[in-house]
Amino acid sequence: MQRLFSSFQIKGLHFKNRIVMPPLASFLLDRDGTVTDKAVEHYRMRAAGGPAMIIMEACAVSREGIVSFHQARIDEDRFVEGLSKIARVIKAEGAIPAVQIHHGGRQTSVKVIGRNPLAPSPLPCPAIRGEVEALTVSGIRELVQKFGDAAVRVREAGFELLELHGAHGYLINQFLSPFSNIRQDAYGGDLEGRTRFAREVLQEVRRRLGPDFPVSFKISAQEFVPNGLTLEESIAALRILIPEGIDMVQVSAGNDATPEWICQPMFMKKACLADSARAVKKAVNIPVMSVGRINDPFIAERIIAEEKADLVCIGRGLLADPEMPKKAKEGRFDDIRTCIACNTCMESIFKKGRVECLVNPTLGREREMAVIPAKRIRKIMVVGGGPGGMDASLVAAQRGHRVDLYEKGPVLGGQLIPGSATSYKKEMLSLIRFQSKQMRRYGVRVHLNREIQLKDVLSEKPDVVIVATGSLPAVPPLEGIEHEIVCSFSSVLDGKRPPPRETVVIGGGPTGCEVAFHLSEQGCPVTVVEMLPKAGKGLEAITKKVLFEKLAANGVRFLTGCRPLRISTQGVWIKDAEDGERFLPAGRVVLATGIRPNTVLYDRIKDMGFEVYRIGDCLEPRTAKDAILEGARLGRAL
Repeated sequence: MQRLFSSFQIKGLHFKNRIVMPPLASFLLDRDGTVTDKAVEHYRMRAAGGPAMIIMEACAVSREGIVSFHQARIDEDRFVEGLSKIARVIKAEGAIPAVQIHHGGRQTSVKVIGRNPLAPSPLPCPAIRGEVEALTVSGIRELVQKFGDAAVRVREAGFELLELHGAHGYLINQFLSPFSNIRQDAYGGDLEGRTRFAREVLQEVRRRLGPDFPVSFKISAQEFVPNGLTLEESIAALRILIPEGIDMVQVSAGNDATPEWICQPMFMKKACLADSARAVKKAVNIPVMSVGRINDPFIAERIIAEEKADLVCIGRGLLADPEMPKKAKEGRFDDIRTCIACNTCMESIFKKGRVECLVNPTLGREREMAVIPAKRIRKIMVVGGGPGGMDASLVAAQRGHRVDLYEKGPVLGGQLIPGSATSYKKEMLSLIRFQSKQMRRYGVRVHLNREIQLKDVLSEKPDVVIVATGSLPAVPPLEGIEHEIVCSFSSVLDGKRPPPRETVVIGGGPTGCEVAFHLSEQGCPVTVVEMLPKAGKGLEAITKKVLFEKLAANGVRFLTGCRPLRISTQGVWIKDAEDGERFLPAGRVVLATGIRPNTVLYDRIKDMGFEVYRIGDCLEPRTAKDAILEGARLGRAL
């Protein structure tokens, strides 16, 4: 870790190491963008974890520039006081306080801003759609002034570096890219015209802040869309922009049509944009930051060692474990709770309006979920070694309780074991390894191949029983379900290479889609039968986009709005609204029709006088995130 933890200088700013937390929307601010105590604590904890710099999430420079409620704002003086609280705690914890400013342009909606979004051209956002208003020259000049006003507030709030968001399909990026800019005036056309808005913003920011205040620029070096920015054109754009006052560049990718390059799912390889950063670094004479699936200090060290970048941005990795830099510096690698790129953080923002993390249940709940020593030490029996049972055991042991965990199988992990069988989900295993090692560190006694019966509970006489026995497959009442060609999804996702048979998967939810992908990757012809009008309900949106592209490339066929009728030894009879009954030949039929709670043990002991709790799928089939959160909360409550 010698290079990762070497120091660095930019315009008088001293970086104690090469780790930067890039801007990530937290949704911990009030609906109007006012800073909350939760947001301050969120940034304080990340700064205390040891990165050199924290770049606060994007602050809108104009009311119509916000992209969602709860977004940070810097368009009025009244926001400075709250922003200064964040800058102060970041600096007090030993990190450089920085902030990103931006304008959403067309990437917002009437619902959020109360008017048609502004854009360089009358082209709607491909993700949000809806009418937009093309900016006039006077409107452009007004926005340039607003960027300058925001820059002054950045300094007044106590931040020591400003980053302009010129990436990800927001307004500056919209001007830079021919994908979104079809203007024929001085702000469009060739690269000189398309960079004019960014140049004027930089000139105004420099005029207001002077030459010595550090300014970073975030760029989508590649957009991965027809007529979008390429690496070569982005380098050419940077050569035009850097003389206007850019001190550092953050090399990202993607736009509103390619979100998988903005918040990369498990499919993407780690450090997937590091080579782009290296190309930019070779072409320009200012420091370069690399971003994109850098969730491991060893990968970060290699990026610096190979001179692909001067600094590395670790975003979701610091949501998963805010102390990653400190732990890496101290050599405590087994203590790092690694981001697995499940994109739960993104999904929770859009579905719940707050950021959550599958592997870190304390994200956004830092104060309320502090681990406090138990007032009375108790004997706790945890039955079930899935993610919920493991987290409950770990937290209870951290608090001083005597914990025994019993797992009926030969390994820990529960549903995460079949859940990690598909090639793109192997990183789920890192969570199992982390929980296992941490339990042993804190003295949890783990008993494998032990299926607990009522007599075991009676003989052990625990003070508390936590039942985390998970779920059982929900078997549909189909004629022919007993035939040998029928199998469960877990038997397919058992880590073994499946025989190459034509397969019908009954159920097109997340599990059914993962089974279809796994089998199609092994060369099996696959048809998925789903009763709903669309398959993939419950999949995180970005993951779903990439997964369905790969399923289509693998030739997987989806039959939606179809109901299975019966199964024979040669296949499945189904019924759809248009064609009536038809037969699908198959050598294997996989049931992916859901799961039901396994409450057998709980039902037997709940009236025996024990203090007993259910968590995870044993309570109600949901996600690993729900199980871990329930386990973490229960472990803190005992």
